[in-house]
Amino acid sequence: MYPDHRVTTTEVTMNWIILIVAGLFEAGFAFCLGKMKGAAGTEYYLWGLGFLISLGLSMTLLGWAARSLPIGTAYPVWTGIGAVGTVVLGILFLNEPVTVARVVFITMLIASIIGLKIAG
Repeated sequence: MYPDHRVTTTEVTMNWIILIVAGLFEAGFAFCLGKMKGAAGTEYYLWGLGFLISLGLSMTLLGWAARSLPIGTAYPVWTGIGAVGTVVLGILFLNEPVTVARVVFITMLIASIIGLKIAG
């Protein structure tokens, strides 16, 4: 951005959407890592490629969103979305356990993400 560029409400809104997508790609690269654990041969490398693509997209979109969002808000929201998404994907596709404690803490994490959005 140019030094005299004023950030519009539309830009900020768009960058929040970009940040959410970046967080989803973070969950995607973590999911690919989980799938690599049990894979071999070509399947292992395909999941590895998915990891690299998701990682690159996630980091690029995070950087893009941080152009108008404070990094102290954008980074924790990004990691929180990734963490929540990773837990949900693990439960749905990797046979990870659903416990009361996990649900409580994921709910607290979601509340924290929302709180950062409101405070940011």
